[in-house]
Amino acid sequence: MTLPGLALQIAYGHVAWALVLLALLLACMPGLARRHGRALAAGFVVLCALPGAWSPSWWLTLAFQYPSGLLVGLSLMSLERRRQGAKPRPVLPLAMALPLALAGAILYLDTFGVLALGLYHGGFGTVGAPLLGFAAIAACAFAIWRGHALQPALALLTGLLLYALLRLPTGNLWDALLDPLLWMWALGSAVAAGVRQAAGARAPAVQPQPAPVPVPVLAAEPVPVAGQQSNNFKR
Repeated sequence: MTLPGLALQIAYGHVAWALVLLALLLACMPGLARRHGRALAAGFVVLCALPGAWSPSWWLTLAFQYPSGLLVGLSLMSLERRRQGAKPRPVLPLAMALPLALAGAILYLDTFGVLALGLYHGGFGTVGAPLLGFAAIAACAFAIWRGHALQPALALLTGLLLYALLRLPTGNLWDALLDPLLWMWALGSAVAAGVRQAAGARAPAVQPQPAPVPVPVLAAEPVPVAGQQSNNFKR
């Protein structure tokens, strides 16, 4: 089990929470990105770098520990979309939200002793966890190469590389892929997708209207002019 250095963890916490808070603010107020994007980014970095209780990252770390590398990657992708002028995405794609919600539920039940499978402790392993992480990195690289789900794959690759190269945020593979905030976001996204599908199934199908049948119009006989009528009488 290899853990990251404490100084590296603290520096990661400051930078990671600054990125997450900035992405959240700009997603809620996208107009600020066009006018004050760089100033806000610098301000959040300085604010989160303050020592001790003066920094919001200190309080967020007490409440939620460190943000996962995947959440940091998703924040970076969100900031890139804001820079390009794209609309904010309040929910995760279902293909990502559903596995994260299920994995988080299983891990939390395991942590609380309901399942007692030792899954979270296995994330510190020296063989299984690195092999699983390497396989996930290869899958992300293949998806990026083929252009499939580019931004989710880049976000996942960011979290996996932080774990593989620097052992961030805690040296546990599951902490690199999931955290309480990301799990709540994934769970809300999965529920929202289920509600949309249920509402679409209950909505009555719209019957197509038949095409109108063209009605033939008869040409009217020409009406003779007064001069033409008099000529006819003379004949």
